[in-house]
Amino acid sequence: MGESPDRLDTSDLRDDITLNRWQALKAVTPFLLLGLADLVLLLRWGLDPLWGFMILPPILFISVLAWIAFRTGFTRDRGQPHTEES
Repeated sequence: MGESPDRLDTSDLRDDITLNRWQALKAVTPFLLLGLADLVLLLRWGLDPLWGFMILPPILFISVLAWIAFRTGFTRDRGQPHTEES
């Protein structure tokens, strides 16, 4: 009776995998560089620079979104069935 009934046991929600900013950066950098290289290629082909500025925000937004997903562990363990142990 040491625990109150309104307190939840969250010890199983934490696991031993630690995620950090460096791992997230290493995962997202290739995609960011690919997007920026695409932008440079389009500008070198003679595309109006205004279109380059229109293409850049989605590239940066998706890169930041991916960084957050990798950093927080949102992308970990997807596709594996959840097993309930009783």
